Amino acid sequence: MRLCWSVVLGLLLSAVAGARPMVLTVVGVPGEEDYRVRFEGWAQQIERGLAKNPGNALVKTIGAKSGATRKELDAAIDEAARTVTPEDTFTLILIGHGSYDSVDYKFNLKGPDISSTQLAVLLDRIRAERQLIVNTTSCSGGSLTALVKPKRVVMAATRTGTQKNATVFGRYFADAFSDPASDTDKNETVSALEAFQYAQRRTVEYFEQEKRIATEQSVLNDIGQGGGVRDPGRDNGQGLLAAAFPVMRLGDAATAAADPGKADLLRRKDILEQQIDRLKYEKESISPADYRQRMNALLLTLARTQADIDK
Repeated sequence: MRLCWSVVLGLLLSAVAGARPMVLTVVGVPGEEDYRVRFEGWAQQIERGLAKNPGNALVKTIGAKSGATRKELDAAIDEAARTVTPEDTFTLILIGHGSYDSVDYKFNLKGPDISSTQLAVLLDRIRAERQLIVNTTSCSGGSLTALVKPKRVVMAATRTGTQKNATVFGRYFADAFSDPASDTDKNETVSALEAFQYAQRRTVEYFEQEKRIATEQSVLNDIGQGGGVRDPGRDNGQGLLAAAFPVMRLGDAATAAADPGKADLLRRKDILEQQIDRLKYEKESISPADYRQRMNALLLTLARTQADIDK
């Protein structure tokens, strides 16, 4: 189903003003020592990247040393439910192992696991209208049915719940927080779509370099229904919300985000970039002349806004 992008843009514009990013990373039970070291490293890498974004209202990691418990996860969600406002953004990153029994996905915790259905109930308590769920575990494709929801971006490291091998997607998603190459459009903001495409590309390269058959295919859904797709774009209507969801800011953009005097300019820049993304999605439905005129006007306004930010 294709969305009406003018409606989507209206939702995005109303959500941008005053939004504070909230990020919760949950590391599940690692099992073997190798996985403990690996998962802890990914979580620390994400934390270090987010530390460069002082505008974050909440950055929390649980379970990095030995795996989070259900009690710790419930408490962290409770904290987010109390702290996060409807105008804020909320990101949940799941690192670890998952399982799937052909009915429901489970995230492996220290002690009782949590199913995707149970997790969805917890997440419904968080008031942020814009949410990002990143499930980097094995079998994570099996969680999509429960987690997909309007205004929510959901990523899964595997296409289905039957892809049971340990994944490498999480490794490269964590890299997106430190590698400037993840900012593909060089606007000093790494969007959820850019982080997804970066991790996906690096995962594909990994299997090619190792000369192994790929045992995982990451997918994304941000239209609130249906399954995930490998290549979000105009053809499937996916990716617009993810492109407008900032994961982290880099360089001068991070400095500006922490400056109250430039916050409005930065929000204006976000809005302009969202309008440009929307226009790109609509390119095939409008005349070339109209497209050029509107794009040039947006790019000019964006350049002027960036100049004001740089002052």
